[in-house]
Amino acid sequence: MNNILKRTLLPSLMAASLAGVTLVPAKPAAADDQVLRDAGIGAVTNVVTGAVRGRGNVLRNGVRGAVTGAAVNGANGLRKHPRHRSAVQDVGVGAGASALTGVITGDRKDTLGNAVDGAAVGGVIHLLTK
Repeated sequence: MNNILKRTLLPSLMAASLAGVTLVPAKPAAADDQVLRDAGIGAVTNVVTGAVRGRGNVLRNGVRGAVTGAAVNGANGLRKHPRHRSAVQDVGVGAGASALTGVITGDRKDTLGNAVDGAAVGGVIHLLTK
């Protein structure tokens, strides 16, 4: 039975994966460039702050930073005039998003440290994208 499934299922999976790879657009249609930029800035910043503090692993810090960067971008996108950005709001959104993401990913021991990391992400995004 196992061989029959392998013979029938694997070729169709290979064909579907090849078609999926060739049909993927060069630029994501749904993702905004600014969201990806802020998520990248957040991931790098949070990995660095996590390494400086000696807390968490690189993957969790990167994920938490990317989510924080996207949250800061989302908060900035809600404004009628994006030029009226507030550093306090960016830092606050970053701190809250990072603390919440830390709780969701299972890092409940260092909520304050996660908030500090997120505040740093919000501050760096504010400085780099102003």
